[in-house]
Amino acid sequence: MGSIHVCLCGDVMTGRGIDQVLPQPCAPVLHEPCVCDARDYVRLAEEAHGPIPRSVDFAYVWGEALGEMRKPDIDVRIVNLETSVTQCQDHCPDKEIHYRMHPGNVGCLATAGIDCCCLANNHVLDWGYGGLTETLATLDTAGIARAGAGSNAAEAAAPAVLTVPGKGRVLVFALGSTTSGIPQAWTAMPDRPGVNLLPDLSEGTAQRIVSVAARARQPGDVVVASIHWGSNWGYDVSREQIDFAHTLIEGGVDLVHGHSSHHPRPIEVYRDRPILYGCGDFLNDYEGIGGYERYRGDLRLLYLIDLDSRDGRLAGVRLVPFRVQQFRLGRASEADTTWLCDVMNRYGERFGTRMTPGDAGGLTLHWR
Repeated sequence: MGSIHVCLCGDVMTGRGIDQVLPQPCAPVLHEPCVCDARDYVRLAEEAHGPIPRSVDFAYVWGEALGEMRKPDIDVRIVNLETSVTQCQDHCPDKEIHYRMHPGNVGCLATAGIDCCCLANNHVLDWGYGGLTETLATLDTAGIARAGAGSNAAEAAAPAVLTVPGKGRVLVFALGSTTSGIPQAWTAMPDRPGVNLLPDLSEGTAQRIVSVAARARQPGDVVVASIHWGSNWGYDVSREQIDFAHTLIEGGVDLVHGHSSHHPRPIEVYRDRPILYGCGDFLNDYEGIGGYERYRGDLRLLYLIDLDSRDGRLAGVRLVPFRVQQFRLGRASEADTTWLCDVMNRYGERFGTRMTPGDAGGLTLHWR
């Protein structure tokens, strides 16, 4: 049966400025403390790197990443979709930032071949319950699987089931933590829409997730736990996160897909299973916004992971670095790739992982 080839990235934030350059943008009105028009984010990016075309095709923002994402040997493509897909005007008044993409632009996700969108994050309800309902319906109509949010608690907690012909199934459980800024009030209830929100990162909570996954799992399944957790900036991984991830792996999870940080965080391989503590942003409209330059948020990583389809063990990891300019992903330069490799090696030393330059400008992960 060979390996199951999984393509992952972190936060895909196609709202606000990015939505404005796509073919069918939402009304640009925003309710932020300093910005009232989403087109201002386009202007900031243009001031940094030059003109951005309007009504771009859906492939534009993915740029050179599409060549990797569309490779025929990839079995499943999973992202954290950190935006509401809606025309709803009912913004959440208790939040300062509100992301939304017009439903007519959902082809942006389909163009990249996205199989599953994880929704247990701090932006999926930015435009209220109506916005969430439209997001769910839009993804369903587009034939894109989803996990982590739903019309009730059971739907939000249910895994996305991705069938890989001849190899088995990939189950994707999407989970959110208040440590990433998800409001407690967004928790899905038996009779209320919302997100699959973890009450904490305790061992008891991890064991409950393991039990849910065990009930859904069939022989030969690969299980992915996609978790929105932690702060936006910095390379620290808390003991709480490490213990939580370890408990999941010990209980049968094959891959922990962490996100929320705006830049990549270290990778660990525990019991022959990968833990991506923070995948970093992949698409956003932060270009031209200063303040955290030392983290090089303009550099992005695509994670290509091979898991043995017989037992879920890690067979290999290739990482492909990109750099964003004019809302478009281009290949990172050799110097940028070296910088990213050095940073990941410095903070990965704690976990016994390191990276070396591989083929076609990529990085290869090594572990002990």
